Amino acid sequence: MSGLRQLTPATRFLAIAAVVVIALLGSAFAIGRGIAPTGAPVTGSATTPNPTDQPAASETPSPDDPATAAGRDGGTAANPESTAVDESSPAAPEPTPSSDYYDEGALRTTGTSTVTLTFDDGPDPQYTPQILSSLREYGVTATFCVTGQNASAYPELVQAIVADGHTLCNHTWDHDIALGSRSPDEIRADLTRTSNAIHAAVPDAPITYYRQPGGAWTYSVVSAAQELGLTPLHWTIDPRDWESPGVDPITATVLGGVQPGSIVLLHDAGGPRQDTVDALNQILPELTARFPVAALPPNVT
Repeated sequence: MSGLRQLTPATRFLAIAAVVVIALLGSAFAIGRGIAPTGAPVTGSATTPNPTDQPAASETPSPDDPATAAGRDGGTAANPESTAVDESSPAAPEPTPSSDYYDEGALRTTGTSTVTLTFDDGPDPQYTPQILSSLREYGVTATFCVTGQNASAYPELVQAIVADGHTLCNHTWDHDIALGSRSPDEIRADLTRTSNAIHAAVPDAPITYYRQPGGAWTYSVVSAAQELGLTPLHWTIDPRDWESPGVDPITATVLGGVQPGSIVLLHDAGGPRQDTVDALNQILPELTARFPVAALPPNVT
């Protein structure tokens, strides 16, 4: 302190102030170290996600997590946007209100070694006569699932179908894919109207089967068909000829997939069907050489 007394008052004041400031800064540093968090510092950048955007390890879904299992087993995952569509699978029927695709009791095979060909949506004045001619050439009978509208418009073709020994199947009045979602009374009215139109052309021909357009079966439509004495008829093989994929794909799908008891779905109306007509001429020689081929029996119990 004797040194300070030798300084001028102004200089002595500045020295004292400097000592005070240094003392205060030292105290603040000590306090700061006492309250600072321990551990490694957190670093980040504009390209590094904020840690709060990432789930903790414990939040990662396990293989048994319900959401994970739902996605794996074909259910609805927790995030619908991540659900993938398997485009390699055959197309499902058109979605219809309240349709549960109930097909209990619907025939999917003949139940014997016999293979049967079925033709939907007709009759059609351009394609049905060609198909009848091909079937006649190979001595094959088939099952024709006709609509009421077309049966009413072309009764002579319904008569030709029956005259050649083919079996008839009710296919709704106007190919109503959503019929199964309607009331039981509406379903019965449609099926009855269709059968009446068929019987107007062939009064004594049995109508044994009913095929739901699009395969969109529901409990209501199966029940109504059975109440009316109609056996629900599905299929085993669908070459998707209604998409007009070409003669060779139709032929390959049928001949590659057919087995004893197969029910083959084809179309003789409802759009351009020349591919089906031409494919049939390729299918019949090999099919008849490998299997007995005939219509479903017109009378079943």
